[in-house]
Amino acid sequence: MCSYTPQYWPFSAPPEATILGNGEYPTHNIPLQIIENSKYIVCCDGAADKLLAHNIIPNLIVGDCDSVSSEVKQKYSDIICKIDEQDTNDQTKAVKTLLSQNKKRIAIVGATGNREDHTIGNIALLVEYNKMGADAAIFTNYGVMFACCGTHTFTSRPDQQISIFNVSCKTLNSNGLAYKIYPFSNWWQGTLNSANGNTFTINADGHYIVMLNY
Repeated sequence: MCSYTPQYWPFSAPPEATILGNGEYPTHNIPLQIIENSKYIVCCDGAADKLLAHNIIPNLIVGDCDSVSSEVKQKYSDIICKIDEQDTNDQTKAVKTLLSQNKKRIAIVGATGNREDHTIGNIALLVEYNKMGADAAIFTNYGVMFACCGTHTFTSRPDQQISIFNVSCKTLNSNGLAYKIYPFSNWWQGTLNSANGNTFTINADGHYIVMLNY
């Protein structure tokens, strides 16, 4: 288990594991510090090559092994968990693997960039992970995204940029944000909001995704 709580981690207890996706390797210091300080790292397939290029050895490599190099397959065969089924992506396979190890608090990096369709899919999957019982958050070079269900109060700073994406809420409003929110019918409607102070509350009856910009 991680012995530190990374900056902007949205849950009460620190993450137990980190997933590195095969998107763009992060350059911002916050996701980089998550990787460097993580006690347990799972790479999604070809992300193992990227991590090893930074002289960090993963604890596990999960996926269908269609993008990891043959050299890594051979050298690190003992930590490869090959899952051939195509009903889910490698990020979800990694989340399910961690949940099977009773690791429920999961930081995800490298989930965005390179391909926009993969980026959208990885972000949308945060809701599914929430339904599975995982506290999962995606850290990018710009902010952190996570899924919630129901009413929650969040830590913020004055004028911090915040976006809220409605997934299944029929009731959706807030306290402490610059602009009123409502049960948005399109994701773009919840972008470009900001916090008035050090906390804000979202009142909801379903699932939504929050992005807090650094």
